[in-house]
Amino acid sequence: MELTRALAADAGLTCVVGAGGKKSTLYALADRLDRAVLTATVRIPIFDRQVATVRVTDDPVGALAARRGSGGGAQEWPLGLVADREGDRYVGYDPATVDEIGAADAPEHVLVKADGARTRFLKAPGDHEPQLPATVDTVIAIASVHAVGEPLDEGVVHRPDRVAAVTGRTPGEPIEPADVAAILTSLDGGLKDVPDDATYVPLLNMVDDEADLAVAREVSRRVLDRSDGADGRVDRVVLTSMIADEPLVEVRE
Repeated sequence: MELTRALAADAGLTCVVGAGGKKSTLYALADRLDRAVLTATVRIPIFDRQVATVRVTDDPVGALAARRGSGGGAQEWPLGLVADREGDRYVGYDPATVDEIGAADAPEHVLVKADGARTRFLKAPGDHEPQLPATVDTVIAIASVHAVGEPLDEGVVHRPDRVAAVTGRTPGEPIEPADVAAILTSLDGGLKDVPDDATYVPLLNMVDDEADLAVAREVSRRVLDRSDGADGRVDRVVLTSMIADEPLVEVRE
């Protein structure tokens, strides 16, 4: 199976949340989808090298209309659209504006970074997260298998207090496969605010060797076992190694 299909990212408007590979996942998808826009509803590191061009504009729909009118050849995609630049970060748009981008004629796919994790391996969302557009088709929730075995602390986890609340784990204790599965199947974790009509896909990243694969398969088993508790929203877990030329490792169903 191809990466975009495995992640259900070929539907239209796809948001990526979680920790341990959001940006690399977005870049891999942008590289594989036709006429893709890469944007955010939060801040995002500068990504000029990962797209054909970046437009900094407070009128992204107008910029897309102008591109459509000029022909917008294949060499001009993927396109980055952001509202502003602050130091080494771009500023994203509010979710309603991303809805408008998704409804525009020019792009076939819109890829959105919808929360932050400060380069950690695991997270649970804050009160203001995720920033999901109302018309999102697919939400991909990421966790890194490298979190397993590490202590539940700020060095590994973004918002460890919230992760502890979801998992029942005490801060400082080693993270277990069941804890990652709990985050990916909880309404206070990866499923937070995901619309009922959106496809939800958990992604386990950093499956870079055989040891990682064994951990990922154990986490996947636990995620799928918990699917009923997640209102049946989970029908697969995607395993990836985003440092590989072909990132898709396995799809567990």
